Amino acid sequence: MGIYIGRLGKEMTRIEEEIKKKGYLLADGATGTNLFDMGLESGYSPEFWNIEFPERVKTNHENFIRAGSDIILTNSFGANKYRLALHDAENRVEELNFEAARLAKESTDKFEKLVFIAGSIGPTGEILEPLGALTKKDAQAAFKKQALALKDGGADLLWIETMSSEEEMEAALLAAKESSLPIICSYSFDTHGKSMMGLEPSKLAELARKFYPDVIGYGANCGIGASELIGSLICFKTSKKNEDLLLVAKGNCGVPEFRGDAIVYNGTPEMMAKYARHARDMGASIIGGCCGTTHVHIKAMSESLESYKPLIEKIDLDSIIKNLGPMTTGNIAMINNYLNPGSTKIAPKRERKRKRR
Repeated sequence: MGIYIGRLGKEMTRIEEEIKKKGYLLADGATGTNLFDMGLESGYSPEFWNIEFPERVKTNHENFIRAGSDIILTNSFGANKYRLALHDAENRVEELNFEAARLAKESTDKFEKLVFIAGSIGPTGEILEPLGALTKKDAQAAFKKQALALKDGGADLLWIETMSSEEEMEAALLAAKESSLPIICSYSFDTHGKSMMGLEPSKLAELARKFYPDVIGYGANCGIGASELIGSLICFKTSKKNEDLLLVAKGNCGVPEFRGDAIVYNGTPEMMAKYARHARDMGASIIGGCCGTTHVHIKAMSESLESYKPLIEKIDLDSIIKNLGPMTTGNIAMINNYLNPGSTKIAPKRERKRKRR
C-alpha cells in the first residue's frame, strides 16, 4: 500500500528533540493499579474519577513526575464509546477524555521540568469485522471522538496501547491522525510472542512504517511480564527498517499473583530497574511500566537509567531471564526466529537446564 503520507515533511517533534538530547525518556507506570490502591473498586470505570475524584487522579500523575517520569498517560484508557457503554456512559466520551487531559496538564504545570502528556487510547473491547460485528468505520469514528477530546484537553501526543488486532489498530491510527498530534502505538503480546489475534512484532512495525511520520514510535506494553516484553523488543530491534521511528517499552511489573483476595504483581523496584536497562539495550528510547508499576518502581528505573550506557552489540537471553524471570518456549522460539531465521534453536541455556530437571 506504499508509504502513508501524513504530517507535512519529516520535521522533528518536540518529544523527538528531547530524546535526541537525553537519549531516552521515562514514561509513567500503571493507572488502574494505583487508583485501586486509592480506593477504586473493581468493575468501576477509572475514567469516572476524572470527575468524581480529580485530586486522586492528579496525585497519581504527580507521584510519577516526582519519581522521574518525562511522559504521563492520561486516565482515559477505556474512555471510548463501547467501553463506556458498559457503564451506560457512552454519551460522556468528550467530557471524560477532555477532563483526563486537563487533569494531566494541571499536574504537569506544577513542575518546572518538561513533561509530555500522552492521551491514552485503549481498545474498544469489541471484535472487528470480519471476525466480529464492529465495522472499522464505526471503530474509527469512536476513536476520533476520543482523540479530538484528548487534544482539546491538552494532550501533547496520542498513545494507542494494548491493541491486539491490525484492523482495530489501523482504525485507531486513522482516527488519531485527524488530531494532527504525534502518535505512539503499541501491541500487547502474549505467551508465544504474538498478540491475542496472532500478530507478531513485525506486523506492528510494518503498520507503524505505513503511518510514518504521523506515528513517531511503536512497541509493546502490558503482556505477561517484563521478561516477555523484552523478548518482543528483541524482535522489534532485529527487524527495524526505519531508524527514525522510536521503540517503546511499557512492561508489566513482573507477573500477577493472588495474595488472599488481592492480585499483586511480583516485580520489585530492583527488578524493574534491570528491566529498564535491558529495554535500553534493545534500543527502546521511551521506557515505562504498565500494570503493577508504582512511582517507587519508576524512581528505581529513573535512577538506574540516569548514567547507564546501553549495550548495543550483544543480545543475551540468559542474562535477561536471570534478571527478569523465565520466558515461555513459544516466545523464545519467536525470538530465535528473528535472530536466526531458519534456525532450529528454541531455548537459551537456562531454559534447557530447567527442562532436564
